[in-house]
Amino acid sequence: MNVILLEKMGNLGGIGDQADVKAGFARNFLFPQGKAIPATKRNMEEFEGRRAELMAAHDANVAEAQKRADVVNGVELRIEVNASDEGRLFGSIGTREIADAINAQVGSELTKSEVLMPTGAIRDLGHYTVALDLGFEVGAKVTVAVVALGSEAGVSADGSVIDALDAEAAAGEDDSAAE
Repeated sequence: MNVILLEKMGNLGGIGDQADVKAGFARNFLFPQGKAIPATKRNMEEFEGRRAELMAAHDANVAEAQKRADVVNGVELRIEVNASDEGRLFGSIGTREIADAINAQVGSELTKSEVLMPTGAIRDLGHYTVALDLGFEVGAKVTVAVVALGSEAGVSADGSVIDALDAEAAAGEDDSAAE
């Protein structure tokens, strides 16, 4: 089925492009979401009249997504969880937990579907970089430090967990070296 795209869609094309998609995808997703219309001669003429309006709406949506990205980009989260002595979590940290932690820390309205975790849920203590897809080809990255519940442990830049006693010892060595 040939359709006219009303907004930019990753693999299909930009605003005003014609794309050949499966009929079910068009009927069940593109048409109800207002992302495309059937590519008929009449619809092509109507679209050309609305092109400027659709481009302005797209630009406004991109600007809004960019504002959201500026708020959450580079946020550093610290999530405390129950973990074994070997550093394995009792459970896991998924997209919902990360979205909730970001929302609590910066007051944004991030949804779990905007958190990208292609390798799956986090199951070990450590330091992770998580990508966010805020729509309209706007992304952001956040840093997540997963530490054991109730510990004073931190996480080093290489992702290894630093015990509170190790951190104090390292700080003591740095102080003595400076003297």
